[in-house]
Formats: sequence, structure tokens, C-alpha cells
Amino acid sequence: MCGIVGVVGHGEAEGFIIEGLRRLEYRGYDSAGMGVIDKGGALHRLRATGKVQALADKVPAALGGSTAIGHTRWATHGAASDDNAHPHKAGRVLVVHNGIIENFKSLREGLAAQGRTFTSQTDTEVVAHLIDREMQAGSDPVAALKSVLPRLEGAFALGVMIDGETGFIMGARKGAPLIAGLGGNEGYLGSDPLALSGHASQIMFLDDGDMAVIRPGRIEVFDARGSAVTRKLVPAETSHVLAEKGNHRHFMEKEIHEQPEVMGRTVSHYVDAFENSVHEIAGLDFRAASRLIIVGCGTAAYAGEISRYWFGSLARLAVEVDIASEFRYRDPVFLPGDIALFISQSGETADTLEAMRLAAAAGVQTLALVNTPHSTIAREASLVVPTLAGPEIGVASTKAFTSQLSALACLAVLAGRHRGHLDRAQEAGHVASLLASPGLMVKALEREGEIEQLAHEIAGHPTVLYLGRNQNFPLALEAALKLKEISYIHAEGYAAGELKHGPIALIEEGLPVIVIAPHDALFDKTRSSIQQVASRGAHVIAITDPEGARALEGEAARIITLPKGSQLTNPLLFASAVQLLAYHVAVYKGTDVDQPRNLAKSVTVE
Repeated sequence: MCGIVGVVGHGEAEGFIIEGLRRLEYRGYDSAGMGVIDKGGALHRLRATGKVQALADKVPAALGGSTAIGHTRWATHGAASDDNAHPHKAGRVLVVHNGIIENFKSLREGLAAQGRTFTSQTDTEVVAHLIDREMQAGSDPVAALKSVLPRLEGAFALGVMIDGETGFIMGARKGAPLIAGLGGNEGYLGSDPLALSGHASQIMFLDDGDMAVIRPGRIEVFDARGSAVTRKLVPAETSHVLAEKGNHRHFMEKEIHEQPEVMGRTVSHYVDAFENSVHEIAGLDFRAASRLIIVGCGTAAYAGEISRYWFGSLARLAVEVDIASEFRYRDPVFLPGDIALFISQSGETADTLEAMRLAAAAGVQTLALVNTPHSTIAREASLVVPTLAGPEIGVASTKAFTSQLSALACLAVLAGRHRGHLDRAQEAGHVASLLASPGLMVKALEREGEIEQLAHEIAGHPTVLYLGRNQNFPLALEAALKLKEISYIHAEGYAAGELKHGPIALIEEGLPVIVIAPHDALFDKTRSSIQQVASRGAHVIAITDPEGARALEGEAARIITLPKGSQLTNPLLFASAVQLLAYHVAVYKGTDVDQPRNLAKSVTVE
């Protein structure tokens, strides 16, 4: 969602804000703004629709500000416009805000009845007015914010500065991420560590309900009851170098090519390469589990769907996979012995977090499969199983997805051992294949040239279909999602065996049908589906391995041949091919690959 960055005690605060907002562009936004107090004590509020550069172009030269807050906004209440861009101001109070204030209408009506005038359509502006009202009644800024926070309903992260006050900024969070930081005699506020990297030497992850007052070299924190508390400061390890594209045109391209490294890092975390075994995870025992519930959103949910096949075949463990937004509202039934696994790249996905809280309230053990170890989901789960993908800037998930699959594969092998369905030799074989996956991924990525050529061929089609069987069915869903996300082409994924139950009616002359077809136990059935659509005029593109390529010669119009993998590694390798295909289609069409329209990296509200 939106991004927040703030600083106090800096020699050129406006430059820091612009740099921080650029780093947060990956989160998705439609406008940007900042408030800065210049060296003469005057307040400047600058806002612009469009990219951060449009805001940068409005910054007067040599402000020399020491205190500032900035924001990238993704419209929720009110259209994308300069008036609706943050910060919002009432009296001396400036506010930036991520999330949604659910009761803003009633608050706004009450404030309007008292004669207050609103200049935007946002829910955020009511917060500025509430704080300003408290200050006009005699409260100091810290007491005013403390008084206002209990009246706000919803999920939010706030950044607050006061006109004329250069000694502090304030922040507060409820259900949305927010961090504070220190570096030398400066203080920082941000919604993402990436915004502060290279500046803050230490960062503090605020707990849900916390309010922070950030001064040069000092952070004061109050909990949801308003009591002073101590939160741990940790080293700021994220390097801004990780946010550089290097020699790549886009972050998405860079992150696709980082997959061998991050897959290796994730697998190495879970396995003993010397013993070819999976490490035990303290507190996790699949032996008595009656069922594994897996919950996620979007790509994370598809990773869970793929792993359902692994847990079933390797561990004979019943698995139920659900989309978080459906799970939390369908009154789910929990059984004795259930384990619930929640997948989220950011660890802040609103629906996934609430689904996990629902399971926890029912007494179910909760596992968090996250890429952000200090996130809210990670902190609230019974156990954390990390993915170690590092920062992912592109909105369309790539390396986070394959890292999730890598971790899930290791967990499935562990479950198989726990439940007595994998002997020592079988476990060693699966672990060996996972350890080999980074090298196979490197070879798979070498097919990029022919995938790019193929992308140019299908970029002009209005619809693309993806087919797969068994674990390749959810991968077909993920492949279609990737194409939709960044190229804006209508795409659908189907179970190949369902063709005759309706989807085959869509087949017409020249329609691109991309079939994920490794030469596995179901290859002949997949081959039959290829023949069915080809006979009806479809332009069939098969993604397969060397043995499959030989068998399909003359039956598919185009064949992309990837290295031979295993049950656990095939989805990883085939994921790289469909990611590259979506990427090159989008590049050819000229869309905004890293920041596709209407999408945000982290969905922290419903």
C-alpha cells in the first residue's frame, strides 16, 4: 500500500524525503507529497499526482529543512488528485496516513458540525482536525495525539508533524506496519526499512497500538493504553544497494534472475546438506496433526495450493487451502490437531493477518511463512518459518514465490519423515533434489532468449489460456495471474482434465494455449489435452523437459525445453519460464512492469 517516511534533525530533510519516497515507489501509489520546515522555520506543504519526480520538481531550491514527513498515496477515499494527496493539514497539524479510518464519516460529521472545513475527500483529514482540535483546547501535541488515537477505528499507520516544531515528529500504528529509527543525531519514521537504509543505523519495529515520538537521537514509545514502554532497537541491516536494478531494466527482471541465489539461501536454511536431511523445527510436530490448513492471498495462495500436493503425497497429510479473504468470513470449522499455515511475503497482509488471528483465537497452532521476520504476522504466530528472499521491489511476486515454494517443499519433506511416510533414503533423495534446484534454475533462466521471442508472438492476443495437471494446475493459475498483472492481457488457468467440462468452448483458431507439461506420471494425459486443443486450431506452446520435448515434437507449435527436475523442483523451474514470459510480454507492450496499474505490493487493508 502507501508509503511513509519522516525525519527530524537532518541537514537537508527535503532531499532525504524524496530519496525515501523513491525507494517506496514499489509499494504502488498514485500521488506523493511532503511537509517540510525550512531553515527559516517556515512550513512548506508540497503535493503532486503521478510519480515522485512530479513532487521533486515542486521542491524549492536550498530549503535546508531539518524536519519533514513524506508520503506516497494509493487512493482509497477520494480520487487521485493534489487535494487528496498527503500530507493533510488542519491548523498547525500535518498528517500522513496508510490504511483506512473506518469511522471517518461520523468523525467528519461531528467536526463539520463544530464549524471545521474540509478540503479533501479523504478519511485522513479528520485525523489532522482531531489533533488540531485537542491542541486548540490546550493539549500539547503528544497529549493530543494520545487522546485522538482511541477514537480511530480501522487499520492505520500515521506520521504527524507540527508547524513550528522542529524538534520532533510522531508516529502511531494499528494494524499497519510502521518503524522508527536512529542514526547519529537524527531520528526517522517509515513504513518500510528500505526507506531508511543507509541513514538509520538502528531501527525499531513498533508493536500494534504503539505511538512513538521521534527526536534527534531518541525515540519515546507509548503503548495502546498510553503508558511509556521500551521497544527493542535492532541493527538496520537492509542495504539500499538491494534496491538498485544493477544491469537490469526493471526490478522484476532482476528479481527473476536472483531466484537461484534466494532459493539456495532458503533451502540451506532448512536442510543439512551433509546429511541430506531436513532440520527439525522446534515446536513443530506433524506426527499428530489431523489436518494442515494453508491460507494466503494471490500468489501466496497459489504457492499453498502447489504444496497441497506435496503434503498429501509425501506425508499423507490432509490439507485444506483457502484464500484469506474467504477463510476469515466463512465461519471455518477447526478440528482437534489442526495446524494452520499462513503465507505472506510482507507479513502485513490484512486478510491473512486477521485469518491467522481467527485461528489463534480457536486455539490452533499458527505457522507464519513470511519474508519479513519482524512483521506483524511473524510476531503474532506460534512459529515463524522464513523464506529469506530479501527485499522484493517489483509488485508482481517472483523470487518471493519460489522462496515460498522452496520452504514449503522442505516442510513437506519434514512432515513426511515425522509421519513415517518417507524413509531415510527417500528423504535424502528429496533433499538432494532441492539442493540441486538453484543450479537447475540457472539453466532454466538461460532459455530467456527464446521465451522473449515467444512473448513478442503472443503480446497482440487479447486472451491466453494456461493448462496444467496435478501440481501444475495451481502453477497455471499463477502463470495466468502474472500475465494479467503486468501485461493487462486477459488470461485464465485451467486444470487440463477439465477441458471438456466447459473451457474447451473457448478454443478457437490461433488462440495461444500454454501448457505446463513436464514428463511426469501424468504426461500422457496432459499430452491428450494438447491434442484436443490443437485439433481445434489453438496455437499450443508447451513448456516441458527434454523427454517431454521429444514426445511432443510435431504436436505443439512451440516448445520451451527446461532442465529435468523432480516432483518438488519442477514447479520452481517452470515458474521461472512463466514469469519471464509475462515479463517480456509486458516489456514489449510498454506497460509499467514494476508498478502495474491499480496494484500495490503489500495489501494492508481489505
